[in-house]
Amino acid sequence: MPTYRCTASHGLLDTERKAAIAREITRIHSEVTGAATFFAQVIFDEVPSGNYFVGGARLQGGQIFVNGQIRAGRSQLDLRRLLKDLLAGVTAASGLSSQFVWIYVTELPARHMAEYGQILPEPGDEQGWLTNLPIEDRTVMLSVGKRLEAGVSSAAEVS
Repeated sequence: MPTYRCTASHGLLDTERKAAIAREITRIHSEVTGAATFFAQVIFDEVPSGNYFVGGARLQGGQIFVNGQIRAGRSQLDLRRLLKDLLAGVTAASGLSSQFVWIYVTELPARHMAEYGQILPEPGDEQGWLTNLPIEDRTVMLSVGKRLEAGVSSAAEVS
């Protein structure tokens, strides 16, 4: 359901920092929204030197831009908490100053999203949706959470 694309200059983040950022984004999204961790996708894009500009000038130094797409329907309080927690979590995991961590969250209607071969449920309808899926689809989804790295809780059920 949530897809977070993290864009940074090539070489800014090593594999360990990327993994730490992915764990933090997954944990925070799950804690704030109640969505199962197996839905969270974190994708890293590295921009070659000379191809990242801010304010019309070539980026000097390190910066990470996180653009998250999530299902619409969360409260304004939850969205604000999500932004604040993501900013703190990505800042800590990246080792960058918060002034160099930019977070954007875009909401999409659930009916405009399909994952694991299924149109997604509205926020709050996850448990019924998961229960009514074909067993093969449910098994695939639930197995993803079991493969997550240590430090991120696996969701045995959707809340």
